[in-house]
Amino acid sequence: MGFEIMKGIRYVQTKKPVILEMKNVGPFVFILLSIYALGCASSLDLRERDIDVIMHEYSPSTVPGAAILVMKNDTVLMSKAYGMANLDDHEPVTTSTNFRLASLTKQFTATCIMMLTERGQLSYDDTLGGLFPEFPSYGKGISIRHLLQHTSGLRDYESLIPDSQTVQVKDADCFRLLEGVDSLEFPSGQKFQYSNTGYAFLALIVEKVSGQRFADFLRDNIFDPIGMKTSVAFEDGISTVVNRAFGYSQEQGSWVRTDQSVTSAVLGDGGIYSNVSELSRWVSALYHHKLVSAETQGLGWTMGKLNDGTSIDYGFGWHLETYRGRIHPYHGGSTIGFRNNIQLFPEDQLMVVILTNRNEGDPGKQARQIADLFLHD
Repeated sequence: MGFEIMKGIRYVQTKKPVILEMKNVGPFVFILLSIYALGCASSLDLRERDIDVIMHEYSPSTVPGAAILVMKNDTVLMSKAYGMANLDDHEPVTTSTNFRLASLTKQFTATCIMMLTERGQLSYDDTLGGLFPEFPSYGKGISIRHLLQHTSGLRDYESLIPDSQTVQVKDADCFRLLEGVDSLEFPSGQKFQYSNTGYAFLALIVEKVSGQRFADFLRDNIFDPIGMKTSVAFEDGISTVVNRAFGYSQEQGSWVRTDQSVTSAVLGDGGIYSNVSELSRWVSALYHHKLVSAETQGLGWTMGKLNDGTSIDYGFGWHLETYRGRIHPYHGGSTIGFRNNIQLFPEDQLMVVILTNRNEGDPGKQARQIADLFLHD
């Protein structure tokens, strides 16, 4: 990949900061461009050192690690890995290591819904009662928009799982758990309350409308078309995760594997595994509207509204905030053994993503610190 700076000179992006190919240029131009190249290299080297400082806690080869990637204008500016993906087998993290995305999955689930809506198979105003006539009357008026924006009022399925449960819950089980209660937490659209339940239901809606299993719909409509070759909505006994990172927690000063919980098999709210390299393909596809139109993506990155018109800081699968004068989408993901964060700045065509396989840390803070190195006011 490269572009012409001036006739006879080509900038080439490589794993090193820059390479300049020079043909038929004079000594004065050669000197100027050499200085320019050294300056670019020095700037990236300095930022890489700053990133290493920000990520220092993940660096030792005896601890669960992390992978980071910075992309601007479809060019990967920085991609690094730290620590270990598997402490038992001494496997280091690489930029191809697949981590459980946890709630970063929600942006994929929302995009599935947006794709089906663009195809005319759904409307954001369609209701649970219309899609699932068997659902209890208390929830029949909940719309897809309510589910996408966490304003449904549905109870968290986690709170309904018996303490004695050992078998993993799946998306369809969340539906059944909600059939056993008789009311909402609040009237739909009245307030924002983050809900994993809503996104488990959205996965079921994708299956109902498309006629495909949710994992298959993701593969056929997102992963394969944009080249996310190893990303998967993981189902034990059905699919596998290659280059897999396992999750860990600290107990009494030692790292203990805590990779799965009773809720880890629910796909719609957090079941995708992916890596930083393939997430760069995902974000590039969003920036260039390869999956949904610019209008639809803009809707997904627009703050929702409550019944009374109050704005909420959530669109479709993305939080929204104002940072350094920019309203931008971002999302965190936290589940037993994993903490992740992705920051997008569409105006700058910038992405920063951090994936980690430990049950502690603040990748959101760290991702913003890294973004600060590449954003200009």
